[in-house]
Amino acid sequence: MNGGKSLKYRYKLGKTVFESNQTVTAAILLLPTCIAWIFLFLYPVINVFWLGFTQTNTITGVSKFIGLSNYRFLIENEIFRKALGNTFIFTLFKIVLEVSISLLLAIMLDATVPFRKYLRICYFAPVIVPVAASSIIFMWLYDPQIGPLNQFLQFLHLPTSYFIYAKESALMSIVAFAVWRGIGYDIIIFISGLQGISESAIEAAKVDGANDFQTLLHIKLPLLKPIIAFVIMMGLIGCFQAFTEVDIMTDGGPDNSTILMVNYIYKQAFGNSRMGRGAAASMILFVIILVLTIIQKGINTRDNDYEE
Repeated sequence: MNGGKSLKYRYKLGKTVFESNQTVTAAILLLPTCIAWIFLFLYPVINVFWLGFTQTNTITGVSKFIGLSNYRFLIENEIFRKALGNTFIFTLFKIVLEVSISLLLAIMLDATVPFRKYLRICYFAPVIVPVAASSIIFMWLYDPQIGPLNQFLQFLHLPTSYFIYAKESALMSIVAFAVWRGIGYDIIIFISGLQGISESAIEAAKVDGANDFQTLLHIKLPLLKPIIAFVIMMGLIGCFQAFTEVDIMTDGGPDNSTILMVNYIYKQAFGNSRMGRGAAASMILFVIILVLTIIQKGINTRDNDYEE
């Protein structure tokens, strides 16, 4: 009896020592990641949050605590409200157009069409081209005098446009460029989702008499909901972080018609040397992205619970 108890005690002791060694090993292996996370994420976020309550000049380095004055300035500032409105408009049109077009093209490329491998490469090519280079190319395309787009419209005897050089059309021209750059990535994601659908589910629908359109509507699209939600969420984050295309093509003009949130933040922090205002605008942008992400995740969770 005593031998059995001793053996059981030694087993528990050995198990405890083994688990303790695992915990220590895991802590040692995670330590570099934790240190990097603290210095590359946690500290910058805390620093930006604090800077939002200060008046900090990036040239002189002088910083003074001013409370909520930066946030009051932003709420009352017309250019900030314009940038916020432009960002929401840019996001809405880009997400709707990009998801719709890329999903349609992915469905077509998933079917048996000639040269579909080469078409996939062509659609994905804009993704790997640097934003700066493609922005310069589109500036030439949008040129009112020598641009090919206006020449093509003239050939068709259609009204020409000033595109990014007129405030009425500038933002939509930026949206068109952003959609052109983004659909390739979304197409690849959607094709991966379509090819991951079980053939048995499609065959069962065909046995029940469903045609291709009914199979798409009632089988493929419902199974693609998680993929669509992922694309929309990543698109939202990307839209609210858009900067380079506007900075190169229009610099926020004409008449602030294309200025987006990140462009406004950059101009305040580095153009006007108002780091405090830039940090406050960054925190507002952070909160907006966080709220939209939570809403999107809540909608997806509710849909999944409903389906179950």
